Amino acid sequence: MTDHIKTQLANLERQHDIKILYAVESGSRAWGFASANSDWDVRFIYLHREEWYLSIDDKKDSIEIMLPNDLDLSGWELRKALRLFRKSNPPLLEWLNSPIVYLEEPFTIAQMRTTAVEYFNPKSCLYHYLSMASGNFREYLKRDLVRTKKYFYVLRPVLACMWIERTNTMAPTEFQKLFEAEVPEGDLELEIEKLLARKMSGGEMGEEPKIEVLNAFLEEKIEYYTEYLKDYNFLKQPDTEVLNLIFRTSLNEFGRIICLK
Repeated sequence: MTDHIKTQLANLERQHDIKILYAVESGSRAWGFASANSDWDVRFIYLHREEWYLSIDDKKDSIEIMLPNDLDLSGWELRKALRLFRKSNPPLLEWLNSPIVYLEEPFTIAQMRTTAVEYFNPKSCLYHYLSMASGNFREYLKRDLVRTKKYFYVLRPVLACMWIERTNTMAPTEFQKLFEAEVPEGDLELEIEKLLARKMSGGEMGEEPKIEVLNAFLEEKIEYYTEYLKDYNFLKQPDTEVLNLIFRTSLNEFGRIICLK
């Protein structure tokens, strides 16, 4: 599948006259609990040739396409990505730490990773993960019968909040790292391990009675972070010029390559 994904990325470069600087797996495969029928969620950052930017008109700054074999391709143009990076956009930060990388141009991504600490905004990321956790919890886990696999879509953002509070750094993309770092030994750990084994084995995970120990833990943490963020202050304003330099240098290098195709 990796070769097929790289072929489709090369096709996108030709079709859209772009240079893909970075492409990774996102979603459950990057998180480490994909099942056999999980989609392939490929996310990428791309650059146009220089003349594309020399225009007074606003242009579409993203590409989305769904292909056979459950292959979901979605990308952001570099300026859009850097604007979101400036805001400490959590999905983008997860892309930069994805364990599954299909394509990477070293300069641009290395510079973004180097400056990630400077642009990391814990408040922004905590809000993102809390919103994800509370929304999924309300929708899927507050009944007597619940969609069991949805526990992961609440557990992961809750554990990410715990990591950020404890370390003041961006949470890892992989669920296993969060699990090992944030879940203490005991009944909660055992229940999560059983769910994880079922998910990764491809076993059926339909509607089942809710797991009381998990629901109690998740509800407590969602309430805690809702209150925690009410008085959370973060006033750091990073310098945009660093990102301008990353963009200009990337355009000078890779925009020229596009023109030579």
